[in-house]
Amino acid sequence: MNAIKNYYEFIDTKRHIAVDCGFDLSWRPEEVFDFQLCIAERGLKRGRVGIFLDTGLGKTRIALIIAQNMIMRTNKKVLILTPLAVAYQFIKEAQKIGIDDIEHSRDGKHSKKIVLCNYERLHYMNSGDFDCIICDESSILKNFNGQIKWHIIEFVRKIKYRYLMSATPAPNDYLELGNSSEALGYMGFMKMLNVYFHNTQNDNDSRSKNIGVKYYLKPHAEKSFFEWVGTWAIMIKKPSDIGFSDDKYILPELIENMHFVEGACIRRNGMTPLFAQEAQTMYEIREEQKQTENTRCEQAAELARNKVSVYWCNTNNESYLLKNMDKDAKEIIGSQSIDEREEILKAFSDRKIDRIITKSKMTGLGMNWQHCCHTVVFPNWSYEQYYQLVRRFWRFGQKEKVIVDRVLSEGQKRVLIAQKEKKQKAERLYENILKNINSDRKYIDARKENKRVELPDFIGV
Repeated sequence: MNAIKNYYEFIDTKRHIAVDCGFDLSWRPEEVFDFQLCIAERGLKRGRVGIFLDTGLGKTRIALIIAQNMIMRTNKKVLILTPLAVAYQFIKEAQKIGIDDIEHSRDGKHSKKIVLCNYERLHYMNSGDFDCIICDESSILKNFNGQIKWHIIEFVRKIKYRYLMSATPAPNDYLELGNSSEALGYMGFMKMLNVYFHNTQNDNDSRSKNIGVKYYLKPHAEKSFFEWVGTWAIMIKKPSDIGFSDDKYILPELIENMHFVEGACIRRNGMTPLFAQEAQTMYEIREEQKQTENTRCEQAAELARNKVSVYWCNTNNESYLLKNMDKDAKEIIGSQSIDEREEILKAFSDRKIDRIITKSKMTGLGMNWQHCCHTVVFPNWSYEQYYQLVRRFWRFGQKEKVIVDRVLSEGQKRVLIAQKEKKQKAERLYENILKNINSDRKYIDARKENKRVELPDFIGV
């Protein structure tokens, strides 16, 4: 029996699990939901954790509860990184739950214990000033170039207590979890690939289509992969995922309308057809997009007329056309300074502006726009971006039904087909993630199984 016990101990040393390095929750504000306190308690106890909650579940308040408990326990500063124009939302929420030792720093100077800073301004900060860092909407890292992205990750890795907070990652984007694990100080990205994924670069395995171009999750490692993620991450889409009631999180109706404009006659094989046909290739879809810009923008401007609304476009020319067609709308573009973009976003949130024109990559994360119940979208290939932009409006606290008007040409129907397929795949895969990641068992303990374990020949009994 000693040999068996020693063998199990040896196997346990090979498992990849996260360990607690935090402490117990002591400060509990009354103005929060029970499931939010539960998540804050689990996160604080762990010390380094990814908190992946669907939009509208209160990540801001959970982050503030963790931050306040941190400063009360360590008496050291906490840095909260946010997307543009989100910092002031944190300050509003902090006031509601009784936190006043908080400020937004735009130049690296700070005097309060909880410091808010935009990702774009992180270069002003010194990691040695903080004992804890909370990255709000951490999935925004995908939108930065390599140099900025790795600067943020390296900054995070220098701080003792670390939290990555985001809406639930795209279930088919497992590789993103490797970056999160590495930033939190757990298994590195490359080691995760070696342990759980297969590299398809030099083989013809068709299963690679399930995960991406180069890697797919090994079928026999799928269960252990999600169990490993469950040791350092908390992921839910609704309170009942961790045993709480969903009664207060019933959302209003979501209405998704389709508006098709006349397609363009795209040249094929050197010939221009008499009638518009559905675009088939990426080239044809891009050409279709260019040649229908004016009619699509006209349709979008008509749909948003006299409404509080947001236009989501994909190109600079679409943005320019919309601005000329809707003189009252404010345009957000990359050439503007950080301060300019932030002021426009804040003005819209404060209801000083009725309509804005933007792109999902720029402002599709972090904003709470429950005061707006209408939006116009030019669909693209990314289901994740579409999901996120819709959830700026369709989220907890929205009182009206939300109307999403999608405008595209007849020839762009393949874009909708691709989005539908990605949505179905995401929903199926999420069920698998949820089943394992919130399990009470953080990993399988073979000693609790009924099956007799066959020991290797080299172990004597």
